[in-house]
Amino acid sequence: MSRISAWLDEREKEGLDVSEVPLPGELSYDEAPDETIFFREIKPCGILCTEDHPFSTVERFGDWYLARGRQKGGDAHAPGKEWRLFTRNRELALETARARLA
Repeated sequence: MSRISAWLDEREKEGLDVSEVPLPGELSYDEAPDETIFFREIKPCGILCTEDHPFSTVERFGDWYLARGRQKGGDAHAPGKEWRLFTRNRELALETARARLA
């Protein structure tokens, strides 16, 4: 079982809503996902632009899915539109990731 999955299971047992919980730094950078299910990035300014752009991704860690990204809208390079959702429901994670770029 992945460390992220085990950590989320423990928080859930404590009665916490883990849907938008931030991961501790050591977990968020030390573990690669078991699977990347979806990724899409919108680059309205061109393929060679090196700035941050709106994107959505869904990654699986054990029996948990992490949907995350940067919200579309306004300036494509504006910071502060990051979002995330942890869920055990694969379809919900995919629907959320696609909807955030619509």
